[in-house]
Amino acid sequence: MLKEKQILKVSELTKDIKLILENTLGVVWVEGEISNLRKPSSGHIYFTLKDAFSQIRCVVFRQQSLGIKFQLKDGLKVVVFARLSVYEQGGIYQLYINLIEPRGKGSLQLAFEQLKERLSKEGLFDAEHKKPLPFLPKIIGIITSPTGAVIRDMIYVLEKRFENFVVTIYPVRVQGKGAKEEIVEAIEYFNTNKDTDVIILGRGGGSIEDLWAFNEEAVARAIFKSQIPIISAVGHETDYTIADFVSDVRASTPSRAAELVIPQKRDLYQRIRDCMLQLNRSLKDFIPQHQQRLDDLIDSLKRNLGLVLKEKRKQFELEIAKFQALNPLSILSRGYSITSGLPDYDILKDAKFLKVGQCINTRLHKGSFSSIVERIDDEV
Repeated sequence: MLKEKQILKVSELTKDIKLILENTLGVVWVEGEISNLRKPSSGHIYFTLKDAFSQIRCVVFRQQSLGIKFQLKDGLKVVVFARLSVYEQGGIYQLYINLIEPRGKGSLQLAFEQLKERLSKEGLFDAEHKKPLPFLPKIIGIITSPTGAVIRDMIYVLEKRFENFVVTIYPVRVQGKGAKEEIVEAIEYFNTNKDTDVIILGRGGGSIEDLWAFNEEAVARAIFKSQIPIISAVGHETDYTIADFVSDVRASTPSRAAELVIPQKRDLYQRIRDCMLQLNRSLKDFIPQHQQRLDDLIDSLKRNLGLVLKEKRKQFELEIAKFQALNPLSILSRGYSITSGLPDYDILKDAKFLKVGQCINTRLHKGSFSSIVERIDDEV
């Protein structure tokens, strides 16, 4: 007698396959190249992981994607740690990714390089945006951890170099959760108050993980936005962070930042003394060299002034002569006279206006006399 056939539904078969896959392989490490990357608004990430012969679909749920420091893109070779299962609705087996690392280098190093390239293309590192440091800042803002050797070293160096300045310390976490938010908040605080002349952003050395807060995009953009010059002093001399590239000045160490931010007082005194000596030497050379030249200029000025005055006097005399020629009184010197009626001294031009017995005045070249009219001849 034939055994009854066992007929499965599609969904039942799919579940059986899913159980077999999950129980047999469970979680696996898989290497491949990303392709067909898709990032919908849900925040989940979908892509295909492939090699030269095969491919498999992958899912990174939103919660897991928040922990990815570098940027996923097509063509990137990665290693993933994932759970192999079946998407029952589509009947497709796929990888549900928990961890993802770039192949050949660490995820943080790749994230650093990707962000550096992107911000560089945006111009955040360009020299034209760098602000000069003030020569003698009155108020120095320091953003760092309030504990540890970094702040002590900077204060020690500052106090040795100069006096009469104020240090405002804004304490922040320099690594770990919340560090980037506190650093951004500190930069914004100093810019809001606007009484700080320069800011030092500092911490000691460490691994790339320890320094990662200074590689965050939010910190980089806060530094770029700052209207107050910022010195980045993060890590040791060989350590570089994104903050170093976007800041106005990069210091190799926090102590070096303290040296850059303010000059040494004794050096300024020496510069002043050198300038005074140079000024005195210049004056000693200048005066003898230019004394004779000054004398020559004075003599030349006197000569030129004499010629000018002589010429002006001549012109003045000519003008006086012209006015004298036009003066009606000058005609009297040639034998003419001026007769006026009395008592108003109106100039008489016509005899018909005279009367016998009228008093008149006659002005000569020298002197005048009065007379009485006895006869009038009104014909010339």
